[in-house]
Amino acid sequence: MAPMGIRLSPLGMAVFCLLGLGVLYHLYSGFLAGRFAFFMLSEPAAGGPETPRGSAPAGAVDLRELLAVSVLAAARGGEEVKRVREGNVLNAKAKGKTREGAEEQLTTGDLLSNRRMFYLLKSAFPAVQINSEERVDTAEQETVPWDRSIPEDIKQKIQAKEVPAESVTVWIDPLDATQEYTEDLRQYVTTMVCVAVNGKPVIGVIHKPFSSYTAWAMVDGGSNIKARSSYNEKTPRIIVSRSHAGKVEQVARQTFGNKTVIIPAGGAGYKVLALLDVPEKNQEEADVYIHVTYIKKWDICAGNAVLRALGGHMTTLTGEEISYTGSDGIEGGLIASINMNHKALIEKLPDLEKTSHK
Repeated sequence: MAPMGIRLSPLGMAVFCLLGLGVLYHLYSGFLAGRFAFFMLSEPAAGGPETPRGSAPAGAVDLRELLAVSVLAAARGGEEVKRVREGNVLNAKAKGKTREGAEEQLTTGDLLSNRRMFYLLKSAFPAVQINSEERVDTAEQETVPWDRSIPEDIKQKIQAKEVPAESVTVWIDPLDATQEYTEDLRQYVTTMVCVAVNGKPVIGVIHKPFSSYTAWAMVDGGSNIKARSSYNEKTPRIIVSRSHAGKVEQVARQTFGNKTVIIPAGGAGYKVLALLDVPEKNQEEADVYIHVTYIKKWDICAGNAVLRALGGHMTTLTGEEISYTGSDGIEGGLIASINMNHKALIEKLPDLEKTSHK
C-alpha cells in the first residue's frame, strides 16, 4: 500500500505566512525605529536650529572665547572697584588674619567686583569650575548675558582651541592689593582672571582699574604684552611684598651684593607686571619677583600664565611648578623671572625657602 502524502490546505498556508510576517515585523520594527531616531537626531531638521559656527560642542570649551570673556570680566570687576573707591564707600572691615598675623581687609569693592566677575563667567561657561577669593551666595544666582563677541586683537592673535570643560578651572581675584586699596594706593590695585587646564595656567588677564590698562596672554597662543628688552642678572632689582620686604632684603644683599635694589610693592598682579614692558608711568620695573610666605593661588595664577606665555617662569623657591588644582594656596613661596636663567636664580637663593614658614 503506498504511503499517504501530507496535504496542507490553502487556508493553513495563509495563516502560517501571516504568523511569520508578524514575527519578522516584531523583530525589525524596533531596529528600524531606532535607526530613524538616530538619523533625526544626527541631522538638523530643515529650518531648525543648528549649532552656531565657532561654538564648542557640549562638554567642550573654546579657550579663545574663554579668554575674551575673561578680559571682559576683569574690566567689569574693575569698574566696581573704581566706582567704590572714587565714591569713598569702601566699608572696610577685617575678614581675618594672615598666617603672619596681619589683618586681611574686605571692602565693598571686593564683594561687588567678585559678584560681577563670577556671574559673567558662570553665565558664559556654566560647566566650568570657578574658584574665587570671595564667597558667592549662589542662592541669589543671576544671569549676566554675554553676546560671545571676541575683540579684534584677540581674533587676530589667538586661534580657536577646544578643551574638555571638566579639565578647566578658572581662578578669579576680584581685587588684588586690598590693603593698598584701603590706603588709596591705586597704582597697585588689579583685577585678575586665570584659566588653568589640568592644573596648568594657560590664560592670564591682569587689569588695572584706575588706568584701564589690561594685559592678557595665552600659552601657545599670543598676548598683548611682551618682555622688556633687557634684564640685570648680576645685580637684579627685586620686587617683593611691602609687608615682607625685610625678609628678602637680607638674603638678597648677601647673594647679589649691597647694590641690590629691593622694591617693596603691593599686589601680586602689579609685581608680575613690573617684570614686563608696561606702558604706564607709575609702573615700577624689576628683574625678579620673590615672595617668601604662604600665598593664595588666585593671587598668582594670572601672572603665572602671562609669564609662561611669554617664555618666563614662576615656581616655588625650590623650583617646583605650581599646580592650580586642589588647595587654594602654596606653602613654598615663589620666584618669578623672564629672559633670565631661572634655575641659576633659584640656586643663588637657597636660604629664602627656609624663611618662607617663619
